[in-house]
Amino acid sequence: MKPAPFHYVAARGVDEAVAALADGDARVLAGGQSLVLEMNFRAARPRRLVDINGVAGFDRLACDGTALRVGPLVRHRAFESRFTPGPLGELLRRVAHHIAHPPIRARGTMLGSLAYAHPAAEWPTIAVALGAELELAGSRGRRTVSAADFFTGPFATIRSPDELLAEVRLPLLPPGTAVGFVEHRRTHASFAELAVAVAVTIADGQVASARVGLVNAADRPVRAGAAEAALIGRPFDDASIAAAGRAAAERDADPLPRPYADVAYQRHAVGVLTRRALGQARAHG
Repeated sequence: MKPAPFHYVAARGVDEAVAALADGDARVLAGGQSLVLEMNFRAARPRRLVDINGVAGFDRLACDGTALRVGPLVRHRAFESRFTPGPLGELLRRVAHHIAHPPIRARGTMLGSLAYAHPAAEWPTIAVALGAELELAGSRGRRTVSAADFFTGPFATIRSPDELLAEVRLPLLPPGTAVGFVEHRRTHASFAELAVAVAVTIADGQVASARVGLVNAADRPVRAGAAEAALIGRPFDDASIAAAGRAAAERDADPLPRPYADVAYQRHAVGVLTRRALGQARAHG
């Protein structure tokens, strides 16, 4: 099939893009890796397609000393490089490697993934686990929301149809933070069945802070607070890693039944992947 008829707008500035979204019956085109497919199958039928690829500055990727600022046109492949310093850069590199395959990474964008809010996408969980802030631009002005509040369910966010996701700010991780990312998927380039991201900071031989994120373990990205609590204040050893795995599986995950994986199996898999991600962090920290 081919898309239903639509009006194409090539925006040249933020104001022009926001104005084109004002009636709410429009979609934003950045990478288009999910949107174009939906339009071809007529699952999405926007009256207007707003192409933001010509907006100057939307490809901005910069560190300001406390956070990594990511614009709407920053492609997945940008995070495969060593532009971002320290532990955050290492975590983003590990995650980016698991996103689809090179042609998708060359065109798709982080902010497009956040706005699409696929439960099995990696970037939404990274944003939630790290406590990222998202800036939305709309006809009523700009607002900043936390990643934890942004996602409301599968393919659902608090973004209004007339708003553009203009920037995400990912806090830099402290020096010495150990990171890990482990993903289980059925084929090399498919979405994650489950995945776990971790960032653990050690001080005086104990875990001073921990961030654990679960991908596709509920109807939205999960920051695994129970798993983090099982680590903080304890040595980063086999016992604390095992406790965190149990907590993630039994208390943090809230998986939905699937035809090929019941809830019990998914909880078990969450525990296994959490232990593996933490073990990876410990080994390479």
